[in-house]
Amino acid sequence: MYRLLFSALFVLAIAVPAALAQDPAKVDARHYKVEFQNSRVRIVRAHYGPHEKSVMHNHPDLVAIFQTDGRVKFTYPNGKTEERDMKAGQALWTPATRHLPENLTDNDMEVILVEFKTRRKPAAKKPADANATTTPRKQ
Repeated sequence: MYRLLFSALFVLAIAVPAALAQDPAKVDARHYKVEFQNSRVRIVRAHYGPHEKSVMHNHPDLVAIFQTDGRVKFTYPNGKTEERDMKAGQALWTPATRHLPENLTDNDMEVILVEFKTRRKPAAKKPADANATTTPRKQ
């Protein structure tokens, strides 16, 4: 009985953090809307009402372009928090991260996220056959 309970708790302990740290457009469609995407970028609009908060989610490397002034609090998986002020028109580079954002103001907050997709490296060219011989061209 205890073995079964322990196994179930172990599976939940592994599955829950993975489920909580996902694509914001999927886990928090209320606040995140995909505006455009192709093989290289994804453009996401994030909109929060006054004092609204998201869920823990991931972002790849991105550029955030703030549409409104505001103050946001980020909570990270280790419990650390960080508060940032933003100004409309400000652009900010952010490396890939996992966080939970919260609008700390009495106003709506909106930001455009330009997320960069990881490009796959092209397949390596096969090295030239070292045993092959070439004959010089006759002129």
